[in-house]
Amino acid sequence: MKNKKLSGALLWPVLLILFLGLPFSGHDYFIGIGLSFLMWLALAQSWSVLSNMTGYISLGHVVFYGLGSYIVVVTWQQVPLWMSITAGGLASALFAALIGMPVLRVRGPYFVILTFGLAELVKYALLALEAHMGISSRLLFGAPDIVTIYWMILALAVASTILLEAVHRSRFGHGLRSLREDEQAAETLGVPVTRFKLYAYVLSAFIPGMVGGVMALRSTYFEAGQAFDPLISINIIVMAIIGGGDNARGPLIGVAFLVLLSEWLWVEAPQFYLIVLGLLMLVFVVLLPNGLLGLHEARQRTRQRSAT
Repeated sequence: MKNKKLSGALLWPVLLILFLGLPFSGHDYFIGIGLSFLMWLALAQSWSVLSNMTGYISLGHVVFYGLGSYIVVVTWQQVPLWMSITAGGLASALFAALIGMPVLRVRGPYFVILTFGLAELVKYALLALEAHMGISSRLLFGAPDIVTIYWMILALAVASTILLEAVHRSRFGHGLRSLREDEQAAETLGVPVTRFKLYAYVLSAFIPGMVGGVMALRSTYFEAGQAFDPLISINIIVMAIIGGGDNARGPLIGVAFLVLLSEWLWVEAPQFYLIVLGLLMLVFVVLLPNGLLGLHEARQRTRQRSAT
């Protein structure tokens, strides 16, 4: 038992050292894979603050990513970069705060559909706005190099992991899990249901807004259809489902699994990527609803019972 606790405690420092050393390898390909991994980790961890903790499955998390991208693009070289990226996160959090009360009144499949529709609404509203201004896309000249972007995404991935772990272990996190188990019972016991859901929604929006802003610098190109691509939300959900759990280790496992799989598929059979993504979601929802982390923990419990 002590060895297991020790290995769990060492997991994050070892990963941090690994990712801190990656830019010094000098290989842009591996830095690119690391960047992709950290981006998805930041997004999946932030999504888990709301969806894994409360059971409110959001299919529109890309709206925060896209809004952050747009803020950074329209303020590019007008304000300092750190201010622009922070503004992207704040704009996404403010948007979540404004829409959170009406959106979080619905539950189950209605919430899933509503969040998806909301992301599409914002996307097409921005497309209409850009068309009205005679702009079809935007280019960013003089963007930072890949190593600079890597450091920014690494900082956001660390921040999102700390955020999820802090929420998971806090009294606030216990309250969110009580909503997932039985929202009406939690409200009867005095949990401030509406306030807790809104807090979780706003917290889950802040980091994706900044991630979207940084990744706009990576592509050096903004087009609303690309920045608000629903596939981003789907990837986040699949990663979280594959990983399982409501702590930071679950999304980590799911992201590692899907990033490695996607790298292989894009090389070997890119046309099958979406098919495999759909099949994975079906398999894990039906056969492994608790994800790989849940399967691992269940096997550990079985071994402990056998040992006693």
